[in-house]
Amino acid sequence: MARLADYFVLVAFGPHPRGSGEGQGQILQRFPEKDWEDNPFPQGIELFCQPSGWQLCPERNPPTFFVAVLTDINSERHYCACLTFWEPAEPTQEAVCTEDATEREEDVDEGGPAQLSPATPGPPGQLFAPKTLVLVSRLDHAEVFRNSLGLIYTIHVEGLNVGLENVIGNLLTCVIPLAGGSQLDSVEDGVRTISLGAGDRQVIQTPLADSLPVSRCSVALLFRQLGITNVLSLFCAALTEHKVLFLSRSYQRLSDACRGLLALLFPLRYSFTYVPILPAQLLEVLSTPTPFIIGVNAAFQAETQELLDVIIADLDGGTVTVPECVHVPPLPEPLQSQTHSVLSMVLDPELELADLAFPPPSTNASSLKMQDKELRAVFLRLFAQLLQGYRWCLHMVRIHPEPVIRFHKAAFLGQRGLVEDDFLMKVLEGMAFAGFVSERGVPYRATDLFDELVAHEVARMRADENHPQRVLRHVRELAEQLYKNENPYPAVAMHKVQRPGEASHLRRAPRPFPRLDDGMVQWIVDQATAKMQGAPPAVKAERRNTVPSGPPMTAILERSSGLHGNSARRLEVVRNCISYVFEGKMLEAKKLLPAVLRALKGRAARRCLTQELHLHVQQNRAVLDHQQFDFVVRMMNCCLQDCTSLDEHGIAAALLPLVTAFCRKLSPGVTQFAYSCVQEHVVWSTPQFWEAMFYGDVQTHIRALYLEPAEDRDHVQVGDVSVPEDERSALDVASEQRRLWPTLSREKQQELVQKEESTVFSQAIHYANRMSYLLLPLDSSRSRLLRERAGLGDLESASNSLVTNSMAGSVAESYDTESGFEDAETCDVAGAVVRFINRFVDKVCTESGVTSDHLKGLHVMVPDIVQMHIETLEAVHRESKRLPPIQKPKLLRPRLLPGEECVLDGLRVYLLPDGREEGAGGSGGGPALLPAEGAVFLTTYRVIFTGMPTDPLVGEQVVVRSFPVAALTKEKRISVQTPVDQLLQDGLQLRSCTFQLLKMAFDEEVGSDSAELFRKQLHKLRYPPDIRGTFAFSLGSTHTPGRPPRATKDKGPSLKTLSRNLVKNAKKTIGRQYVTRKKYSPPSWEHRGQPPPEDQEDEISVSEELEPSTLTPSSALKPSDRMTMSSLVERACCRDYQRLGLGTLSSSLSRAKSEPFRISPVNRMYAICRSYPGLLIVPQSVQDNALQRVSRCYRQNRFPVVCWRSGRSKAVLLRSGGLHGKGVVGLFKAQNAPSPGQSQADSSSLEQEKYLQAVVSSMPRFADASGRNTLSGFSSAHVGSHGKWSSVRASGRSGGLGVDVGSRLAGRDMLSPPQANGAPPDPGFLQPQRAALYIIGDKAQLKGVRPDPLQQWELVPIEVFEARQVKASFKKLLKACVPGCPAAEPGPASFLRSLEDSEWLIQIHKLLQVSVLVVELLDSGSSVLVSLEDGWDITTQVVSLVQLLSDPFYRTLEGFRLLVEKEWLSFGHRFSHRGAHTLAGQSSGFTPVFLQFLDCVHQVHLQFPMEFEFSPFYLKFLGYHHASRRFRTFLLDSDYERIELGLLYEEKGERRGQQACRSVWEYVDRLSKRTPVFYNYMYAPEDAEVLRPYSNVSNLKVWDFYTEETLAEGPPYDWELAQGPPEPPEEERPDGGAPQSRRRVVWPCYDSRPRAQPDAISRLLEELQRLETELGRPPERWKDTWDRVKAAQRLEARADGRGTPSSLLVSSVPHHRRSLGVYLQEGPVGSTLSLSLDSDQSSGSTASSSRQAARRSTSTLYSQFQTAESENRSYEGTLYKKGAFMKPWKARWFVLDKTKHQLRYYDHRVDTECKGVIDLAEVEAVAPGTPTMGAPKTVDEKAFFDVKTTRRVYNFCAQDVPSAQQWVDQIQSCLSDA
Repeated sequence: MARLADYFVLVAFGPHPRGSGEGQGQILQRFPEKDWEDNPFPQGIELFCQPSGWQLCPERNPPTFFVAVLTDINSERHYCACLTFWEPAEPTQEAVCTEDATEREEDVDEGGPAQLSPATPGPPGQLFAPKTLVLVSRLDHAEVFRNSLGLIYTIHVEGLNVGLENVIGNLLTCVIPLAGGSQLDSVEDGVRTISLGAGDRQVIQTPLADSLPVSRCSVALLFRQLGITNVLSLFCAALTEHKVLFLSRSYQRLSDACRGLLALLFPLRYSFTYVPILPAQLLEVLSTPTPFIIGVNAAFQAETQELLDVIIADLDGGTVTVPECVHVPPLPEPLQSQTHSVLSMVLDPELELADLAFPPPSTNASSLKMQDKELRAVFLRLFAQLLQGYRWCLHMVRIHPEPVIRFHKAAFLGQRGLVEDDFLMKVLEGMAFAGFVSERGVPYRATDLFDELVAHEVARMRADENHPQRVLRHVRELAEQLYKNENPYPAVAMHKVQRPGEASHLRRAPRPFPRLDDGMVQWIVDQATAKMQGAPPAVKAERRNTVPSGPPMTAILERSSGLHGNSARRLEVVRNCISYVFEGKMLEAKKLLPAVLRALKGRAARRCLTQELHLHVQQNRAVLDHQQFDFVVRMMNCCLQDCTSLDEHGIAAALLPLVTAFCRKLSPGVTQFAYSCVQEHVVWSTPQFWEAMFYGDVQTHIRALYLEPAEDRDHVQVGDVSVPEDERSALDVASEQRRLWPTLSREKQQELVQKEESTVFSQAIHYANRMSYLLLPLDSSRSRLLRERAGLGDLESASNSLVTNSMAGSVAESYDTESGFEDAETCDVAGAVVRFINRFVDKVCTESGVTSDHLKGLHVMVPDIVQMHIETLEAVHRESKRLPPIQKPKLLRPRLLPGEECVLDGLRVYLLPDGREEGAGGSGGGPALLPAEGAVFLTTYRVIFTGMPTDPLVGEQVVVRSFPVAALTKEKRISVQTPVDQLLQDGLQLRSCTFQLLKMAFDEEVGSDSAELFRKQLHKLRYPPDIRGTFAFSLGSTHTPGRPPRATKDKGPSLKTLSRNLVKNAKKTIGRQYVTRKKYSPPSWEHRGQPPPEDQEDEISVSEELEPSTLTPSSALKPSDRMTMSSLVERACCRDYQRLGLGTLSSSLSRAKSEPFRISPVNRMYAICRSYPGLLIVPQSVQDNALQRVSRCYRQNRFPVVCWRSGRSKAVLLRSGGLHGKGVVGLFKAQNAPSPGQSQADSSSLEQEKYLQAVVSSMPRFADASGRNTLSGFSSAHVGSHGKWSSVRASGRSGGLGVDVGSRLAGRDMLSPPQANGAPPDPGFLQPQRAALYIIGDKAQLKGVRPDPLQQWELVPIEVFEARQVKASFKKLLKACVPGCPAAEPGPASFLRSLEDSEWLIQIHKLLQVSVLVVELLDSGSSVLVSLEDGWDITTQVVSLVQLLSDPFYRTLEGFRLLVEKEWLSFGHRFSHRGAHTLAGQSSGFTPVFLQFLDCVHQVHLQFPMEFEFSPFYLKFLGYHHASRRFRTFLLDSDYERIELGLLYEEKGERRGQQACRSVWEYVDRLSKRTPVFYNYMYAPEDAEVLRPYSNVSNLKVWDFYTEETLAEGPPYDWELAQGPPEPPEEERPDGGAPQSRRRVVWPCYDSRPRAQPDAISRLLEELQRLETELGRPPERWKDTWDRVKAAQRLEARADGRGTPSSLLVSSVPHHRRSLGVYLQEGPVGSTLSLSLDSDQSSGSTASSSRQAARRSTSTLYSQFQTAESENRSYEGTLYKKGAFMKPWKARWFVLDKTKHQLRYYDHRVDTECKGVIDLAEVEAVAPGTPTMGAPKTVDEKAFFDVKTTRRVYNFCAQDVPSAQQWVDQIQSCLSDA
């Protein structure tokens, strides 16, 4: 029973003591006068009666009522019901007020606060003062208080004849039951009817359950005022301990809102500041740092503006304002959305029906009171769902004398799957939840609605989730129970209380509220007290019982753990692996290990592992051998590495007993336990983890203490309270013990308390030991700063390597040197561990009630424990270092090229997967080949990784990834986890421009010094100081640097002469060694400007004594230069010029004036332009000495020279560097004093004009127009601009340069076609729109070159990208194609996005666009000069592309080689500079200009697959090797530098043996003879077709060179290596049986697809070769077979009479531009076969053919009549021939040709180049010969014969006697025929 009211107080207005304007409250009377013992009188009631302050009022206000809440020091709430009414002020008060008024007026003058009263003050008699009746109670019966105070006021106002003293006395003595209903015997006891003795009756219904809050309608009102979302956010804010402030003008509303919010928080109790109505005087409370829920009158809103961290709910406006700095975490999904929707169903039931076509008749909404309970029911369900299963995470630490309970927060979060959830985390850490645990954790107590809900209804709530109606039904059921709790007996609820009449407050009261008789009231109270004392004390008879635990918990949202969903299969793998380990089947275990380590990412597998390991522990100990120990430790580490510091899944907890159980014997008496190898995990240094573990263990032991021995099944599961069903949980045991406690004797109680205390104490000692095990590093002499360890204070440095020490092997030794500081560091580590353990011990022992003596004892013990442990560890550490290192897999040695040497032997590494899917077995299919375990090798040529996948389930595949050292573009250090042990290791990421990426983690056995050495060596090889350091030079080099090159007999003079002249030019002072030893540095600018040495200045006259047989330029040379010249003539350029008919290389002496161009040797000593070839094509009319002056106008002296002429339109293509700016002209003026005549600058400009004029004149069509004037305006006029070319923009419109621009440029519509003989059309052809020469130049550079008045040329300004843009773009392309790590969102979109960002394809588009423009212009008959940048990058790209598109010859293998040699090598593209080949180029970086050109060719190849003789592989091959530095072809920056190093002519002369090729072309030739890999079977060119590819980005494809890779063998471009180990032949014949096909698995991500599935023709050719071998015939070369098939093809087509090709040559090429048509066309009689596959026999023009321009002419007499099939071969075969004097015998392929009457010989059968000819006309005799020295040993003597000619005797030897006889007969018959 409890008092209804404790105190009655009368408070009135009184003057303020300091005489300030405000009044203050004064307590006039209080009853009882003495404080109750159990309830002192609360202070500060005066403030709370008038929260806005005490003020007089000019008019009578109606009475007000509200309930304020005060909280006392013991957190008890006192409810103060205040009824305020107004009475006329008494004179004293008025005096105060008049003073006030005057003061206030003064205040106003001073700007102070004005008076607050609402009306103007009238005469003094009309002021009214407030007076308040206050009832103070600890019970919250607001309605009863309202009625009781109202009754007192009514008696006073209405003047009823009832003694106020009696009423107040009755009120103070009224007693009601605390919690009624079911716990009381009758309705009368549960429902208390009271009367205050004024004819009134009130029914007080006490709630059934004391613990459930009473909310009346407050929750429903709160939702009405603020809405669902706002209330939910307030709810979350209150739960997560934020500050909440309510504002309203109504005090009653404020207290209701606060009460409603508290009711929602049930079953948690709000334990912070709670002031529903805060008086104005106490507003500074709002700036308190602690959380609160406070209500303030809206009048003071301004004062709340400065509060930065307070959430303000405005009840009148319906808003909730959350400041920016406050983050209120929302409820976890799906609870947030579920709660929201249920609330809206309760609040707005019509919402569901709003859309119905025929809504049902409106249903009655619940009453406000009922709705209030429904809303509360929703929140009750929410808490039941949030906290479901919480009892399974309670740890009973002590049962007696009082229960001590701890909550295992981490386990709860882990099992609910809400570790990441901010909301629940904060709730569990909050004070409210701590109170919840201590109050509701108790196992034996009274239960209420929440306990039942959380225990029994969870399954129902889960089932109802998706059925709104069922949810609503449940909510209504709960609401019924809540309603019944507040109104147990609704039928009895009848009140009868008098109320004052209407407007009674306006009537003048007869008298002020009277002073009451203290004595009378006190007497009534005393009497009642005496009566109570006589009665027996009312014990609150609680019905206590065991609290049900409910079902174990489940995750709130079943999140599938995605990748690591733990299927039964995975758990099976884990079990099998462990059983293999313990059965000693190590090989099996090793195979399973990677799968296990992968599976251990999942929670269930980790749990499974701990359970399995538990089974192998007997009597707390399991001794393993070394391998087993390593396996177990590895798996434990893998388990622990994913544990957070919370260890929410209890994995670390379950492993803790295991790490002290598993051990291995290192030596007699020294045992190493697993804990020394698993220390490196953050969980061990987290105090919360240790506390949870400790409490869990204590609970287990305390439970065991009370269980009967029979019941104790010795089944203890550490760290987890779940036990088998038949055993009682610790909570059950505790509940039973609490029930029995009162019945036990005092001694028994004492004994139990003592037992429990010593259990806790012994566990504390045990844990001090355990913690020292896991915190002290194995090697305490060195503190490895491996990880910042949270919570360890200063223990960060102490820790052990993760490596089990048998692995650490060599790493440990390097630390011995540091032992000088051993003691200091040891103490440091030990001290830190001691402090950590002591802090832990203090905390847990205090919480679990360990006596202070025991605690002191523990503090003494801890340092000893730590010290003892350090000593044992020292022995373990010492012994562990002696263990042999673990056997690692054997290193696989890579295959090396001949001449390639290992620089650094294999360093063990793991190759990690990068962003490409190939290795990871992604979309390509196949298993995950990476990560792979192996070694990285550094050779003189490559960086090579070879290894095996770490996952043995992948199979025994060898993974190879390599790239040339020279291709390295970026190297960065990374720190990565090794795939097997998950250690953090140093790694390297190497990226190469051949699109390979090596992302490696060094194995722990690789010391940092080895890794550093690897980096240094790599750097040294990548950037040698000199080009001679590169692989191409060092490989089998003929001379070491520093020794002059070997002078061969025939080439000696020319090389010497050349070098001498060169050196004389460059620097006359340096001696001979300069050429070989020093790196060439180009002369400075001054040298370049000077005229060349005198010996070249004289006018070159026609030479008379040229040998008729040699082809030389048509100009005389000094004899000393002749050898040089012959070398130059042999160069590629020269061969091509002859083919194009550009140079006069006639053997007649007269210079053919009709030839417009000539070959000029002016640059033969590279004096004019270092980067140009030695022979140049210039107009016939320009003298050599003028060229020197012309060259000065151009950058790098690269003046315009002709590089190609169109066979049809005779237009020429010229190239040059860009024009110099004016500044350079000024430079010349300053440098050279002006001669008396013209200044030098003017003369060179004039020369330039003349030169261009000469070029225009040289074109036959423009010759007649050319004589009119000199191009006077060219270089002097730098003004004007061209709107005409604005269409050629760099931005490249989507349409690009279509036919319109091209044809407009070409002026096709205005030109008459050229006449048949190639002469220009009629003289009137030169339309004003047509120019003879178009100059394509850089926009910036051509700014202002004035258009030529005669329009003989026109400038085409275009914007081009620079080399640095190419470099930047390529970098991005590399990253896009070979990303370093997997993309954030996998899929093609991210690749395409990064590809677009790189802008690589845009640059390709621009190049193709410009090239097509130039092709159009040339095709229409205008010549074009490409004059961009320095003339060696983009110029080269454009010029080469133009020739490739215009001339079919360049689309053959030989032609393409010639094109690259001519335009790229001879014309000085700076390969070494752009490829950053030496140390000097390191800063400039890799700029793949040549690769970009190859990409363009590839794009054209894709669009015209039948026009190219070479295959796409050929382009990739060149792309790879132009950067690889394997061949010398693509080294150095110009012919000049190559000659200087003795590279250019050294190969001629001596025929080298099968040593490594130095030239990429030679290599291609050799390889082509063996395999058709470079050959395109679809080659069927249309004659003289000009290609015009589409260049829009949408038409371009990413080159697969950038994206494909083959992990089986590394890049396939080093053919010797790429063949891989020979695969088993498909047919193996067991016992001579039928061929049995063996199928092979082809993995797209591993095998080379082209090799695994070759195209049909390669397949057939291979088959033929195989069959030939089987038949014992020497296999034919593929090319012969192919040519024969083609010939047969042609005959077949003829026989049919139709031109249909046979199926062999048809290939469907759907997306290509040209329909395939007929490949093999009929030509005129005797015409060539147009499908000329053999580059060396490409069809010479026939006499009648008009296509001669496109084909190469040869200098032999017969070439015109020769068909492409073959030459005339009467008889052929192999013979050994003795070389000239002192030369060895060699096997050659001899062909006897009766038609030409000659015996030719070749190197081998498919060799197309004839090595020598014996003219049969000179043969005198054929006689049997004798073997000489060096002849083949095995051959019969009779197989030798000699052929004697007029010049010498040839010695031959056949393979056997019959073939020798046959040869002799054949030659004889040939001779006799003649």
